[in-house]
Amino acid sequence: MTSLRVSLVQQPLAWQDPAANRAHFESLLLPLAGHTDLVLLPETFTTGFSMEVERLGEPAGGPSAQWLGQLAQRLDAAVAGSIITADGGRYYNRLHWATPEGQLRTYDKRHLFRMGREHEHFTPGRSPWVVPWRGFNVCPQVCYDLRFPVFSRRRSGLDYDLLIYVANWPAPRAAAWRQLLRARAIENLAYVVGVNRVGPDGHGVPHSGDSAAIDFLGQALVDCGDSPAVATVTLEAAPLQAFRTKFPAHLDADRFTLEP
Repeated sequence: MTSLRVSLVQQPLAWQDPAANRAHFESLLLPLAGHTDLVLLPETFTTGFSMEVERLGEPAGGPSAQWLGQLAQRLDAAVAGSIITADGGRYYNRLHWATPEGQLRTYDKRHLFRMGREHEHFTPGRSPWVVPWRGFNVCPQVCYDLRFPVFSRRRSGLDYDLLIYVANWPAPRAAAWRQLLRARAIENLAYVVGVNRVGPDGHGVPHSGDSAAIDFLGQALVDCGDSPAVATVTLEAAPLQAFRTKFPAHLDADRFTLEP
C-alpha cells in the first residue's frame, strides 16, 4: 500500500461519562466505514483528563477496549485512543490500538504530567513501540510525551513512518503544541499526527484543539483549528521515502541509550 488515510477526531468530551462519549464518537465515526484506514481519538476520550482513577479506571480489556475492537471491525480500520485503565492494582493512561482483525495492542503513557498531578495517580509506561499498519510503520504516544524528543527519536528499533500523539493539551499552551508537532516531524523525517480535544473539561480548563497532520518538512497537511471536527488526510509513502533518500539526516544522528 502506498498511502494511508488517517482520520483526526477532534471533539469535546463529556466529563467522566464513558457511555456518553462512546455513543457520541460512534455516531460520528460509523459514516467513515470504508473511507479511512486509521482513526485517532483524543487522550482519555471516555472520561476527560480526570485524576479520579479509582472510580473511573476500567479493567484491562474492559468495556471501552471492547468497544474499540468492535468499532475497528465495523470501520475496517485501526482505531486508537487512551483510556484510564486499572491493571494489577495500578492505574495507567493506556493507549489502545485496535484493528479489524481483533488485534489489541497497548502503550502506557511514559511521561506523566506532574503539573496536573498525573504522576500521583498513574504509573508510567516504559518503552515506545512501532506497529506496521497497511504499509506504514506507526509509533503511538500520548500528550505530554510530545515534550520529550529523545524518547520519540526515530532510531534502530524504533523506525517509523508515522508518529502519532493523542492529547488533552490545554489552550494556554497551544503554541507549544503546534510547534512541537512540527519539530518532531522535521527532526525524525516522518509524518506526525496529533489529535487533541476541544472545549472546557470538568475543572474549567479550556482546550483549543489544533489537531493537525504534519509532513516530514514540517508543513501542515490538515489543521482542525479550534472547533469540533472529523478530518481525514491521506499520507503518501513515496514522497516520504524519496525525501529520506535525498536528505538522509538521520544517518548523522547521535547514538544514545534510554534508561528504563
